[in-house]
Amino acid sequence: MQWKLTGGTGRLRGWRAGAVTLAATALLAAGCGGLSGSGQPAASGGSLAASGINLQGQTFTVGGKDFDEQLFLCKAQVQALQSVGATVNDRCGIQGSAAARAALTSGQVDMYWSYTGTGWITDLKQSQVIKDSRQQYEATANLDKQQNNIIWTEPTPFNNTYAIATTKAFADQNNIRTTTDWANFINSGNPNATLCVEPEFAGRDDGLPNLLRTYGVTKPYNSPPAVTTLDTGVVYQATANGNPCKFGEVFTTDGRIPGLNLVALPDDKNFFPIYNASNTIRGDVVARAPQVVTVSNEIAKRLDYNTMLALNGQISSQGQDPAQVARQWLQQQGLIGQG
Repeated sequence: MQWKLTGGTGRLRGWRAGAVTLAATALLAAGCGGLSGSGQPAASGGSLAASGINLQGQTFTVGGKDFDEQLFLCKAQVQALQSVGATVNDRCGIQGSAAARAALTSGQVDMYWSYTGTGWITDLKQSQVIKDSRQQYEATANLDKQQNNIIWTEPTPFNNTYAIATTKAFADQNNIRTTTDWANFINSGNPNATLCVEPEFAGRDDGLPNLLRTYGVTKPYNSPPAVTTLDTGVVYQATANGNPCKFGEVFTTDGRIPGLNLVALPDDKNFFPIYNASNTIRGDVVARAPQVVTVSNEIAKRLDYNTMLALNGQISSQGQDPAQVARQWLQQQGLIGQG
């Protein structure tokens, strides 16, 4: 499948309540090398330091976007680097994919965790979708290094892609098991075939228009009451409530899916791109401190789907602080010390 790219801001995820709004030209929340981002002293020791990684004398500015998963990844990166002696400026919480990418390419941040599908489609403006996760990663990493000297570290096992979700009760009641079933439900003319989406998904090329086309939806399906546009953070609860929608566009590793008893319908026609997470680092930073790649790889390889879903749930459903969640997880994994 090929998509015509029409610009836009990239893959904007749910905004966390109370998150500081940042733009690429105005990065505010300054961090410091001696604190972990959670207000506690940075933890030294752990397997990263024991393996011989030593970044004393190095200073990094770590960025990240402003939704739960990104805040976790950013805080984990900050604390892992601090554990091996680096001084780290914390710029977690940048609003939107375009602003985060601009901060990286302009040198305002040295690194931030992105997603392979976002890099390929939004940043590199490629229209040919790659359905193999390793091939998608390698194509993205190779092209971004060639064009922009941006290094993509090894990707996470988890794939945080889009899905259509509904409540388990509604799915069972209407025998809806897949995205094809959802499309057939729309085509049947059932008045309960209502959908909530975030604004970006309503128009982007890997969003609603081509999703409907791929799944053969023939009914008009682009405006209220069939389709309602809401902020991402509202979509999950609105879907769980069944008002104003019985279905919602979600991100597959979002902790609110199990927390609200939602089910993400399998994308049985493989429409959505692959979104494995990877730390993107400017090439000049890797040249002066190549061990930063190893730090990121050690984080990434431990983050499978169930792990990321649970960590996101601690933040989104339980209200825990992302920096504390990151610190506890890094310590549980033995990557940083207990101090």
